[in-house]
This record gives sequence, C-alpha cells and structure tokens, in this order.
Amino acid sequence: MKAANAPSPTRRTMAALLCAALFALLTALVVARHGAPYALDERWHRWSVQHRSAGPVVLARGITATGSGPFPYVCAVAAGLIAGRDARGRVLTAAGALGFLLLVQGVRYAVMYGVARPRPPVADWAAHASGFAFPSGHATTSAIVAGLLAWAARRAAAPATARLCWAVAACWAIAVGLSRIYLGVHWPTDVLGGWLYALTWLTAATTVAAASRA
Repeated sequence: MKAANAPSPTRRTMAALLCAALFALLTALVVARHGAPYALDERWHRWSVQHRSAGPVVLARGITATGSGPFPYVCAVAAGLIAGRDARGRVLTAAGALGFLLLVQGVRYAVMYGVARPRPPVADWAAHASGFAFPSGHATTSAIVAGLLAWAARRAAAPATARLCWAVAACWAIAVGLSRIYLGVHWPTDVLGGWLYALTWLTAATTVAAASRA
C-alpha cells in the first residue's frame, strides 16, 4: 500500500531532474574556469586554514576517515541486511546496496578524471588526499551511504526511529563533507558537487524503485 505521505511519482522525477540539472550546472561552471577556484572557494578555504587548532583538526581527521576506506562499504552492506525481509532477501538487498555504491563510485571516477580539477595547494592540507578534486569522493560516498541507511531504517524501523536515523545519517554526511573543506583538501564547490551528485543518484533510485512497485 502506498504511504499517505509518500511523494508522488511526478515529484520524485522532478527532484531527480533538479538534482541532476544543478550538478550539471555546477560541473559546467567548474569546467568553464578550467578548475580554478571561485571567490567563495578561496574565502572558505582561507578561513579554514586560518582557523585551525590541534583539537578540531584531530576531530576533523577522525570524521573524514569515516568517509572512505572499508567503513562506508560495510555500512552499505549493513543497510541492505537491515532492509531485507528474509534471509535470502537480506543477502540480495545487501548485494544490491553494495553494487549501487560501486556503480556510483565508478561513474564518479569518470566525471572526476574528465573534469580533472586540481586540489587546493598542498601546503594548506591537514590530511592526506589523492586524485583530482571534483566532485569530492568523501562527500559523495558518505551522502550515498547516509541515504542507504535512511532507506533501510524507513523499511525496518518505527517512524520515529527512522526519522532519528535519517537525522543522524544526514548530520554524519554533512560533517564528512565539511571536514574536507576544513582540512584544506577540497574547495567548497567540490563538496557541494559531491552532495549534488549523490542526491542525483539517490533521488533517481527512489524514482525507479517507486515505479517498479507501481
């Protein structure tokens, strides 16, 4: 049965198209300057470099570490296991969640190397980074995983618990993205690009899933 407060197919489709259009626009703006930062990028980057201290840097490094490596992939599998209805369904759903994350990452790498945006100056880094800057991999990965966890909670938990899980997952994803700016390894528009890119995939996935159930 369709939930009373569920978005209509038209709204889902419009949300997916809007996210895709905003990401495409931001990508075009980055490419138009050959990756050079905008004034907003430089201001935020300069503020982050000038307002660092030992404690917040350690905290930011800890937060940023959760946005890469095995942790997000384990969370994606866990989301699938939680969302599955039975033993076989849990395995299939976990495999699907992991496959979705890997697909998103594969396309992101293609975009990243196509845009080839340089990172901020290495002298300003307070953490290790590699590859090109746009869109931010940490921001993308954490946002996708947050979406998967929120989806799993909605399927398996009571509404109040699901809302709490959604809020915690969203705060985590936002914190990971902001940590990349604070540590000086990404321009703010890299992180914004990662969020828009992830939202494009998440809204498109919910649209397709809703259409398949119709």
